[in-house]
Amino acid sequence: MIKIRRSKERGHANHGWLDTHFSFSFADYYDPRFMGFRDLRVINEDFIEADQGFPKHGHRDMEIITYVIDGELSHRDSMGNGETVRPNEVQRMTAGTGVLHSEFSSPTERTHLLQIWILPEKNRLEPSYEQKFFPPEEKQGKLKLVASRGGTDGSVHINQDVKLYASVLGEGQSVTYDIAEGRHAWIQLISGALDVNGYTVDAGDGAAISEESHLKLTAHTDNTEFLLFDLN
Repeated sequence: MIKIRRSKERGHANHGWLDTHFSFSFADYYDPRFMGFRDLRVINEDFIEADQGFPKHGHRDMEIITYVIDGELSHRDSMGNGETVRPNEVQRMTAGTGVLHSEFSSPTERTHLLQIWILPEKNRLEPSYEQKFFPPEEKQGKLKLVASRGGTDGSVHINQDVKLYASVLGEGQSVTYDIAEGRHAWIQLISGALDVNGYTVDAGDGAAISEESHLKLTAHTDNTEFLLFDLN
């Protein structure tokens, strides 16, 4: 069973400095039909104007992943971390018992990113931070594991039974993925157009996948970039 979450149907808010699209209920956008999918709670696609961002604010009891598509995001937090996240890097922050942080875009260009929240396996974890670079060739024409419980194969560690893959396909290229019995998947398309077992998804679309044992993913266009979540 595959249900498509179309880009144009997502929640949306434009604050001038921030143009954001919500796959699931978030902030002032609420739709009881879209409260998350399995342990995936938030996917926000953010466009942040140059030299703008989020002043210091708090999070707790959430696994937060930042995936920068274009531009860069400067991060500062109460754990003492000060990093800049760029394309082909993945940032993971375990908010746990509580973290304060700020995030600001590039001083000179607009930043485009996905902000992803995953429910942790338990609350009140010790806060922690991790950031890794994944060479772009590692996701060209294949599924590259970028986040998982335990940090398998060099991925960032998340405190939940979730695997997150990134991929970039050329036109006509395909990858396949087997879903274990009882597990689910979500695909978030970043750019291009992708065939998912006969369903076409376009940039910004998501696909909730249950009761499927095998996925065949074929790009309709060049530079088709997407994320695949394997969920409990």
